Amino acid sequence: MITSKNVEKLEHSTVKLSVVVPKDEVQKEYGAMLRDYSKNVRIDGFRQGHVPMNVLERKFGDELKLDAMGRIMEKAVEEAVKDIEEKPLAYASPTLDGEPNFSVDSDFSFAVVYDVFPSVEISDWKGLEIEVPEGEILPEDEAHELADLRERNAIVVEKESTAVAASGDVVTVNYAELGEDGQATAGTERQDFTFEIGTGYNLYKFDDEIVGLKRDDEKKVVKTFPGDYEYKELAGRTVSILVKLTKIKEKKLPELDDDFAQDVSEKYKTLADLKAELRKHLDKRMADKLRQLKEKAIVDGLLSRAKTELPRSMVDAEIGMRLENLKRQMQIDADDKLDRLLSFSGKTRADLAEEWRPSAEKAITTRLVLDKLSEEGKYECSEADLEAEFKRQAEENSISVDEVKAEYEKRNSMEYLKDRIKEDKLMDDILAAAKVKKGKKQRYMDLIKENE
Repeated sequence: MITSKNVEKLEHSTVKLSVVVPKDEVQKEYGAMLRDYSKNVRIDGFRQGHVPMNVLERKFGDELKLDAMGRIMEKAVEEAVKDIEEKPLAYASPTLDGEPNFSVDSDFSFAVVYDVFPSVEISDWKGLEIEVPEGEILPEDEAHELADLRERNAIVVEKESTAVAASGDVVTVNYAELGEDGQATAGTERQDFTFEIGTGYNLYKFDDEIVGLKRDDEKKVVKTFPGDYEYKELAGRTVSILVKLTKIKEKKLPELDDDFAQDVSEKYKTLADLKAELRKHLDKRMADKLRQLKEKAIVDGLLSRAKTELPRSMVDAEIGMRLENLKRQMQIDADDKLDRLLSFSGKTRADLAEEWRPSAEKAITTRLVLDKLSEEGKYECSEADLEAEFKRQAEENSISVDEVKAEYEKRNSMEYLKDRIKEDKLMDDILAAAKVKKGKKQRYMDLIKENE
């Protein structure tokens, strides 16, 4: 259909494709289109399918030419990109460059601009030098882990009717904002709201104000919130809240003994067994965290040596996917609902998109770099690799290998797992060749918190 084409590379992984369609092909497509119109169009005085071509051209002249131009351009572009490397991205349609001059009696020349998959260059990356902190597990870390497990296995019991609320108690309250007339403000009432005193898990943060109250006590609380308060509807305001305490429960922690260990899991016979397993858990979590830090340092080193130009459409697609994920997480099914929620924090979807843009660009570039190195290294994931990973996950989660497989198949994520295994092999090789310098020594808890 086309007699010539030319590809010009532009900035940001964009190309300009210029195409020439010969006159005879233009006339052929135009004639075919006229015949289609003649079969389907209805014009007074003519039977359907018998409208003369010249009548069609008189009545729909400009519209026919515009339609013919669109059809010819679509077919010409489709043919032109078949055998060239610079193909359009699936989520970025080509756009017309300039105003083409279309005539049925001459060759048709036009140009389109579109985004292509970006290339990436990585220079001097072998033998990267990275610095990673040195971790140590202290007795306090083991004690903290045991205390956390004890907390999770606590039972909650009702306190005596004469008891007062204290920090750490689990309380149930009714509350509402009060207007200037002392009446509850519509829309602010909340019944049977339960939280733990001291966590601040309530809108008005009235934890301290209800300490010392008994069951069925009421208290008027006056709070002034700073201008940067996390809930924008309260920022900079002074409000009165009426709080009624309806239930007070306290947590009873189990004794640290062999019975406690057996309650945690039947695989433990003694408290010593439980402590040994907790230590193994800390060792593994520490090793995993240090591996993450090494991989992050490796990726940062690779990115500093990588050169690529990301098309905006690719970044926009990544941001769009993140917005959809956010909607799913928040169980929102429409953009207008998300807009309303974002408005409470003074933001729009456009604001969120721009906030996410740098991290989206980094994520895409990271993926491009790792894919390129993985392809160059010809890394593969064998059936033996998959089976080994299934077995590892099964042992780690105390389930069967078949259950692990079934979960991946259910989520259609087997290919994702294969890609991750290939990437792990790549990282193993890069780390083996890297020069790892020991950073400052950090205790387990600090290392985990600082890098989460």
